[in-house]
Amino acid sequence: MALKLVRLAHSQARCWALCQTLTPVTAIKAKGLYYQSSHKYSSNSSSNEYNFRAKNGKLLILSFGIAGAAAVTWIIHHHFQDKNYQHVLAASSVPGQKRKDLPSYTMEEVGKNYSVENGGRVWVTYGVGVYDITPFIDQHPGGDKILLAAGGSVEPFWMLYGVHKEPNILAMLEKYRIGNISEEEARSATSNMEDPYALEPRRHPALKPSSMKPYNAEPPPSLLVDSFLSPSDLFYVRNHLPVPEVDPASYELEITGIGVKDVNLKLKDLEKYKNYTVTATIQCAGNRRSEMSKVKLVKGLNWGHCAIGNAEWSGPRLYDVLRAAGLKEGQPGVQHVQFEGLDTDPSNVPYGASIPIEKAMDPNGDVILATKMNGQPLSRDHGFPVRVIVPGVVGARNVKWLGKITVSGKESDSHWQQGDYKGFSPSVDWDTVDFSKSPAIQELPVISAICDPLDGESVTLVDGKLQVRGYAWSGGGREIIRVDLTVDKGKTWQVAEFTDKDSSKTPRHWGWTLWKADIPVKAKTGEEAKIWVKAVDSSYNTQPESFENIWNLRGVLSNAYHRIRVRPKEKRGK
Repeated sequence: MALKLVRLAHSQARCWALCQTLTPVTAIKAKGLYYQSSHKYSSNSSSNEYNFRAKNGKLLILSFGIAGAAAVTWIIHHHFQDKNYQHVLAASSVPGQKRKDLPSYTMEEVGKNYSVENGGRVWVTYGVGVYDITPFIDQHPGGDKILLAAGGSVEPFWMLYGVHKEPNILAMLEKYRIGNISEEEARSATSNMEDPYALEPRRHPALKPSSMKPYNAEPPPSLLVDSFLSPSDLFYVRNHLPVPEVDPASYELEITGIGVKDVNLKLKDLEKYKNYTVTATIQCAGNRRSEMSKVKLVKGLNWGHCAIGNAEWSGPRLYDVLRAAGLKEGQPGVQHVQFEGLDTDPSNVPYGASIPIEKAMDPNGDVILATKMNGQPLSRDHGFPVRVIVPGVVGARNVKWLGKITVSGKESDSHWQQGDYKGFSPSVDWDTVDFSKSPAIQELPVISAICDPLDGESVTLVDGKLQVRGYAWSGGGREIIRVDLTVDKGKTWQVAEFTDKDSSKTPRHWGWTLWKADIPVKAKTGEEAKIWVKAVDSSYNTQPESFENIWNLRGVLSNAYHRIRVRPKEKRGK
């Protein structure tokens, strides 16, 4: 999540790649268009309210990254090699604080600098600092898709993502420093702004967050495999924006598009359809990203191997709802079904994704408009009151807080469909990446992981053996047929025992498989022993041996052998 205040000293291709992996999340002021908010910006030196307008009527958007702290690291890696940045880092001044060597400006003066038209400048404020970011705008290829808080403060928008206040990001902003405003005026810019995360649901303290705003977290590994069905409170949480508050009494699901009549369904309308229950595993595309980052840094949330969960989901089938809305089999012009959530950014842009019509309209595809999870109403973090469940498909397409379904001839235009959640060759970097050349991830590849014991743990052997537990899963409805473990780097392998698995058969085997194995460990007390695991699915797909060969700049599809190291304690008998 990094504000794109970077000097584009490299190619436009790199800059555009960065734009593609960031998410437009807030509209700010632009000449010719009012910012749609009840909040006013004011200063003590003037009674003017800064009305934001755009000459051509286009809404301009400030793009913030969603991917997390790794985005910050990526920008630092590419841009802080520059000596111009190094002198900023070494400066004695603190970003956003008063600098006596610079002039002072009123907020009214700042507000007049909102456009590069006719030789104008674009200024923003942070803390008591005033920044001229015109050079950034001049070099940026994104054109009118970028608005950098023109004529106002960036702080109200940084409330969305706390990672913006990383020291190195602030140092980048400081490069554009031209002056100061009074502290009193700086406070007035944000004094009446609300924290969009103030009404977030309470979370179980056992969850391990990878980011707080938006909230993303995974359960401890040993808890993950204690139950075939993952409890809602311990199910991994993947949010891209603030969790919306939805009133079930007024909730409506809009259905529109090619071949359907426009309808709005209330919860009571959905309850009239036949109810289906599907056991399905949902996995984030970035699950196990932290392991891939050890090869070479990638951009995204630093997930461990627990951004995955298995649950029973209940609700009407998407197939039945679309048929009732008039969609016919083989409807000409239909290629995709798009989903929009009720989680939106301040410019009212919702989270969105889409799936191919072949999946959406397959009665055996088991796509569910879920209203329940493990027999209970969905929790707020997991999509209350309605979430689309697309079994066998990456979690990014399982849109939460579902507000709109569009039957379409094209994929969703959403950033999360077009500019993220795609895989690339290990040779593709931020100079050469082109998100339009890679298809959006749908079905996920086979994966497995060891959850007990933990990597680096000291363990007790029983008769020279160690019990190992974990999970395995494959996308596309493929069943896990074998899990193999080795303690000698692949010279010999031992097959694990399945302890619980989905009873459905391929190609509708949507749930994961839990397994265990008692494996011999020959390492002496205190010595390190290495354990590897790989799974094989019903199509005889298996996991790649190393991350080096599947590395990609977004850190998705991280399914190489899972490896842990343990140190045996003093051995004992049964």
